Amino acid sequence: METGSSDSIVVLKDNLKMILEEHVRLINNLEYEELSLLLDYIRQANNVFVKGVGRSGLALSGFAMRLIHLGFRASIVGEITAPAISDGDLLVVASGSGSTHSVIKAAQKAKEQGAKVVCYTTDAGSELSKISDLTLVLPAASKYDYEQEVSKQYAGTLFEQALLLVCDAVFHTLWQTSKQDAQMMLKRHANLE
Repeated sequence: METGSSDSIVVLKDNLKMILEEHVRLINNLEYEELSLLLDYIRQANNVFVKGVGRSGLALSGFAMRLIHLGFRASIVGEITAPAISDGDLLVVASGSGSTHSVIKAAQKAKEQGAKVVCYTTDAGSELSKISDLTLVLPAASKYDYEQEVSKQYAGTLFEQALLLVCDAVFHTLWQTSKQDAQMMLKRHANLE
């Protein structure tokens, strides 16, 4: 197996540094008071549902898994085992542009059923944001930021990465306040893998 050239190694290191610097800039510009409201929405929900498309969907699926480890009832919209959403439930959605059709439709349906909707987006004025009870703006580029003014990364990559990290921070905060130890949570981890 060939080793990478020194030029490739330098470029890889520079790219990783650039990505991390973009995240430091993003976390310094988050609205933490808004983000902290999500904690209560989750704690008060009978069931938590998540919906995103592509990499945003993957990030939210990982978040749902962690909520289950904490003992919350969480489901991924579209999975065959997901129950019906109803009054007292919460739908957490993500769309960088705030215009993803299937995510908007899910949010509308959730509202019709009496559920609360929280959205992650880059656009506080988006259609998705207008439907939502709480909008969490991640100051990242949407997939339509071709000028790379907000992020040097491809399309909505910074949004998708930030979504994963912010969801992990929300999970970690819920965990710290739950007084559950890791062994207790591990009992809820999948054991049919």
